[in-house]
Amino acid sequence: MNGISRDFAPPFKLIAPYFLVGALFYLFAMIALLMFESTLSFANMSTIAWVHLYLLGFVMMIIFGAMAQLVPVVLEVGHAMVDLFYVIWPMLLVGTLVMVGGFAITPMLLPLGGVVVLLSMAIFALDLFMTLKKGEHKSIVVSAMGTSNIFLLLGILSGFVMALSFGGMISVDPQVWLKAHVFAVFGGYVMLTIMGISMVLLPMFGLAHGFDDKPMHRGYKLMILGVSLMMVSSLLSWKFLEYFSIALSFVAIMFYFYQIYLITKTRARKENDVWVKSIAFGFLTLIFSLLFTVVYLFGGSEAWLVSSAWFLMVGFVGFLITAHLFKIIPFLVWFERYAPLVGKQKVPMLHEMVPKRQADAQMIFAIIGTLLVGFSFIVASDALFKAGASFMVVSAVYLVYSVYMMMQYGKEVL
Repeated sequence: MNGISRDFAPPFKLIAPYFLVGALFYLFAMIALLMFESTLSFANMSTIAWVHLYLLGFVMMIIFGAMAQLVPVVLEVGHAMVDLFYVIWPMLLVGTLVMVGGFAITPMLLPLGGVVVLLSMAIFALDLFMTLKKGEHKSIVVSAMGTSNIFLLLGILSGFVMALSFGGMISVDPQVWLKAHVFAVFGGYVMLTIMGISMVLLPMFGLAHGFDDKPMHRGYKLMILGVSLMMVSSLLSWKFLEYFSIALSFVAIMFYFYQIYLITKTRARKENDVWVKSIAFGFLTLIFSLLFTVVYLFGGSEAWLVSSAWFLMVGFVGFLITAHLFKIIPFLVWFERYAPLVGKQKVPMLHEMVPKRQADAQMIFAIIGTLLVGFSFIVASDALFKAGASFMVVSAVYLVYSVYMMMQYGKEVL
């Protein structure tokens, strides 16, 4: 993050809604979780509605906000069309709500919600590609940004085809497109984005340097190949290719694990704050997800797949996002409000801007809730599931409060 310039950074008021709305969607998703039971199935439209509420409303919203700030910093150029970010989050918000209503209430809403979500993501991708074209800086991070957004477009287009099918506007089998949609969005966009962002944020916040980045290059290439082959196997119904693509994706994640180990090994900042602990737990849940997927592939019940998906989405992705919110938001607020005052008056340290008790409570409740819900699927215990979901709601309340307080910090200096 050397060479950060205020000339490249978009205004905080542009980024802030993504984080606050994303946190609110996280709260809504956890409250909605209370309406389910431990025996939920991916074949149930209500389950699909919840997955889209969580992934579109929370995961995508936060990632878009983070990328809006990160892309110009990495490239050292301004956004090609920065004002577009003022319309992306409202469109994604509306599109997500309409799509969730389509899955939960009436499929007739799905094409409408799909169009709005498609447009919001297309606008995001358009700005990103044009900004990448402006920049001369080339790295694995930049490559991951570009490639992940190609998969995002492919994933949302395949999802839109499925939405049209569910809405009765075209006649195709949505099951044929399902794996292509899931792998393109989650493996191609979310995972590649996380892998790319990790190469910037983990070294920056951990003060790591001098590490070998070859594992990331190998994992990046294997993930692209694995996702691409899965999309082909999904459309052609080639089972062998499907298993091969899953194996490639597993190997890609192993290379990514090794890359994270190398970064962690060289970090100068050794204190184990909420960021470090949340990331550590996130990677533990990724291990659970991989192991449970293997059990499912070798004959386990759907409960193993549901648990695997839970640990992947809410455990790994969820904890990586919440961990970085406690780093990114203070940094952006400090940069916006206190950077001009350096040398003129006393300014706070970044860790002072984090509500520590609330952040620790958020993490603890989320860890307990994630474990209880994840294992409730395996043992089919509704009591365990409800208890876990309740812990997740409390965690989400702490997250919303913390995000809001960090955003309000230092407003009086303006």
